[in-house]
This record gives sequence, C-alpha cells and structure tokens, in this order.
Amino acid sequence: MADVLDINDAVDLDVEDEGEQGVLRLKDKVLRRKGRGFGPGEKREQEKIRGYESVDPGEYADESGPQKSVEGWILFVTSVHEEASEEDLSEKFSEFGPIKNLAINLDRRTGFLKGYALIEYGEFEEANAAREALDGSEILGQTIGVDWCFVKGPKKNKRSKSKRH
Repeated sequence: MADVLDINDAVDLDVEDEGEQGVLRLKDKVLRRKGRGFGPGEKREQEKIRGYESVDPGEYADESGPQKSVEGWILFVTSVHEEASEEDLSEKFSEFGPIKNLAINLDRRTGFLKGYALIEYGEFEEANAAREALDGSEILGQTIGVDWCFVKGPKKNKRSKSKRH
C-alpha cells in the first residue's frame, strides 16, 4: 500500500525561499497515512466507530457448545456418500423442521460430492434434535456424522502468565 501525505496548511509554506528551515517546517506539518480514500474531512481510522453486525447469543451466552451463525443454527454433516443428492439430505433432515439452507460442495473434477454438507435450521431445538437423532445414521448405506458447525470454546481462565510456576 502506498503512503499518503496530508499536509496541513500547505498554502502558508514556501519551501524554496526558506531553504532547509522551510523543509523542516514542511515535514512537521505532514501527516502520514496508509491506504486509499482519505478525502477532505475524512476521519482517521482510529477515530471511526464501526457498527458491525453481531449475533445475539440469547440464552446460550454463558455456555460452551454450539454457537448461532448470523442467520441460524448450522450443522456440519460428514462422511456423506459421494453420490448423495440434495434431495436425499433434505428428505432426511427436514423431518426435524424446515431447512433454511442446505449446501453441498461438488468436486469439480469428478462431479461427485466432496463428502460433507452444511445444513441450516432457524431454531436451536430443530437443529439439536436433528443432530442427536441423525448422528451415526445412514444415508445411501454410509454412516454419517452430524455435529455443530460453529462451536464456542470453554471459558478462558483469567490467571496471568506471571503467576504460573
């Protein structure tokens, strides 16, 4: 990324008339910023307050375990038979509630499934029931694994490293 020089009060400086002193005063007035898009009145990056979209954890905020995505609860299905179709998966998983999204990835070279799928439910209870019931079940004669796609880790211990022996 190129450096961007922002010279405050550049009209007041005449570098050629004052020689080295003018250059030093010019350097003092320069504000160096990296990146693009610094227009007049633009705030510095540190001064900006950004409102990122966040996910409300709801009643599961303090627990380790599944974590909600922005739109719903996503299950990660592994060991899916390479010839399984979207219909096979939706038929099996729709028993537990409406599926908001079903994503299967195909291998470009062979055209078969890569062996996993992502299935999204709108409600935790639906996703959890599907996970518990279908983990270890079979689709097209192959045993599948079903688990949460996003998981929060255990609470971190706030002991400082200096206190450890």
